[in-house]
Parts: sequence; C-alpha cells; structure tokens
Amino acid sequence: MNNKKVGIIGVGNVGSTLAFNLASKNICSEIVLKDVRENIVKAMALDISQSAHAANSLTNVTAAINADEFSDCDVVVITAGVARKPGMSRDDLLLINAKIMTSVINDTIKYNPNAIIIIVSNPLDAMVYTALKASKWPRNKIIGMAGILDSSRMAHFIFEKLAYGQGQIKASVMGGHGDDMVPLPNFSTVNGLALTEVLSNDDIEDIVNKTKNGGAQIVKLLETGSAYYAPAYSTSLMVEAILEDKKEVYPCAIMLEGEYGYDNIVAGVPIMLGKNGVEKVIELNLEDNQKEQFNKSINSVQELVDTLEKNLF
Repeated sequence: MNNKKVGIIGVGNVGSTLAFNLASKNICSEIVLKDVRENIVKAMALDISQSAHAANSLTNVTAAINADEFSDCDVVVITAGVARKPGMSRDDLLLINAKIMTSVINDTIKYNPNAIIIIVSNPLDAMVYTALKASKWPRNKIIGMAGILDSSRMAHFIFEKLAYGQGQIKASVMGGHGDDMVPLPNFSTVNGLALTEVLSNDDIEDIVNKTKNGGAQIVKLLETGSAYYAPAYSTSLMVEAILEDKKEVYPCAIMLEGEYGYDNIVAGVPIMLGKNGVEKVIELNLEDNQKEQFNKSINSVQELVDTLEKNLF
C-alpha cells in the first residue's frame, strides 16, 4: 500500500460505496469523507472504518467536519449534487449542480492544491466543464468518470445477449455521458473477437440502445434513486490507476484541446490515466457514422455549456 490520501466529497450511495471499495482494496493510507450532513458523514466514516478493520486493511477512514480537515489529498472525488429522480433529465440538474460544483471546487483547490480531481456528479460533462472553469486548473487534473461506467453497462448487455463470455468482454463507449453517448462495437471484443463477428447488426443495435438507457432503467426500477455500485467501482478503477501510476487506458470525460477536431468542450474519450491524471489522449480512427454520432454528442454538451456560460460564468 502506498502512503496516499483520497478525499471523497458527498457520501451518498456512490461516495460511501466508493469509500468502502477503496478501504477494502487497501490501496491508500487514508480516506477522508466530507458532506454537508455532519451526522451522516461521521456515521459513514465509522462504519467504513470498522469494515476496513474487519478486512485487516491498513487504510484509515475519517470524517472532515471543518474545511481545513479536508486537505493535502492526492486524489479528490466529487459526487456531491442533487440526485436525478424519475422523469428528470440530466439537463434538469444543470444549474443547481453547477452552483454546488463551483462552491465545492473553490473549497477543494484551496486546501488540496496538488490533487487530481475526479468528477462523478451529473450532468457529468457539464460538471467537468464547470470544475475546470471555476478552478482554472489544467485539463489533466480534472477528469470525469463516465466512459468506464457506460462501457461496463455495454459489456453487461453484450453478455446478456450472448449468454457467454463473462470476464472476457471488452466494451468501448465514448462521447457525452447521456442519451447521445457513442458505443463503439468495432472497438469492442469478446475473448479477442470483434463484436461484429459474434453478433448480428440487429443484436448490436439493441445492445447500443440498452446501453444508452442503462442508467435510466435503474432509476426507473429504484424509483427513489440511481445506480451506485457500478459508478462507485468504475470510479475506484480511476483512483487506483492514478495512485499506482498504472498508465491504464480508460474512456474518461476531459476537456478536448483539438483532439477529434474539437476544442474547449468536454467529452468522453480514451485516455491514459496515471499519477498526473490525464497522461495522454488516445485518438481512435472512427468510422464516418461514429464521427456523426460523436458530433451529435458534442453538440448536446455544447448546449449545456452555452446555458452555463449564459447563466453562471
């Protein structure tokens, strides 16, 4: 285990599950939790700390009540924000969560100047944009978690369709985290075989549609919340890649600076993730229809950004 510190802001279902995952993995020396609900954050810190002791983990879990107690983190994960409810689009959350994000970022960068920040709050791409604008930090230090989650959902639906290949499915999704995400069947494999070799076009189209609605399906079934196990575990993979400088390639939401022909807009693309956050951006050779879908996804995020620029910045 390395001598690293992880901070988590927002200990709802995603934040608390993430803390539990990280404590169980024993990959950092300290986890500090922060939330506006003091009793809740204290309870979560106690519960997760006790689970860490049950696992003989060396990770210390604490609650930060004062701002200066949440300091000197190597990685900060922000899950804070209003949760999406049935019938509510990610767009509906925009201005409420952008104001929360701006406040959280201003507090965070003051006491954690060397942190890599992972954003999980929705609407994801717009929140990464908000965090970058509010902080004025370089893009390598503020990254959004979405593509890993969307890819895991696609992998689930591939397995559901095939009924084999568990643990051997590599799915790939890029673009915005929302209805206009761009699943990439030609960059997805089952035991090394291209998805197009093991499934029909109709089956692949069905998988793509299910992937786009994967989050909404869970929201509808839960009725009073949204997914948290898969988002939390997906985030833990990012934290691990940064803390251990793994140079893993994952699809993550970043500010584009000319890649794929776009600039000053956030979208999910494959990146190499290491101790400096975004170490490298991977540019895939997209097919024409995928370029069109990616452009549509970019335009959807741009609409949110335009709203932010008009009302917030």
